[in-house]
Amino acid sequence: MFDKIIDLDKNFLIYLHGLGSEKWDFIWLLITKQTNWIPVFLVVIYLLFHYLGWKKSLFVLVLMALMITFSDQFTNMIRRTFERLRPINDTSINEQLRILIHPTSFSFTSGHATTSTMVATFVILLLKPYTKHILWFVLFPIFFAYSRLYLGVHFPIDILTGATIGFTLGYLFYKLHGYLSSKIFTS
Repeated sequence: MFDKIIDLDKNFLIYLHGLGSEKWDFIWLLITKQTNWIPVFLVVIYLLFHYLGWKKSLFVLVLMALMITFSDQFTNMIRRTFERLRPINDTSINEQLRILIHPTSFSFTSGHATTSTMVATFVILLLKPYTKHILWFVLFPIFFAYSRLYLGVHFPIDILTGATIGFTLGYLFYKLHGYLSSKIFTS
């Protein structure tokens, strides 16, 4: 049963990866690079300060830094536990993939999917009462995670698991934020 799931996962990646073409490669290489999202992050920071004020925003930014650190360490722990090769390093399928980047760390679970979904969930829950436009921020983890499939550096299960973990962590950190805010800012 487990082998069938892994085979389906590999075949689905090959299918999705095969939808790409050289003319689109540069776009997905731009999307997958974290620093290229800085303008989006700056808009989110602006919205935080605009709607929450400077004290609450600074608190949120510190909490987000802790969230990202936790997500990174948690993902690395999972990777060291499972040690699943990345698709481009998996000799059973890598000849069927176009190799555009070559990370050497393990694949399961996707740190890009985990962290981006966690941050998006947290930010959307936090800012939704102030602006419905924040719902557009859901596109960030979708494009960011899909870039990892397009580039052949993660399997679909890596992405789905990462997104599920990210959603859960984002929700839990949102609840923690609410609890801590009630203690800090209503004294």
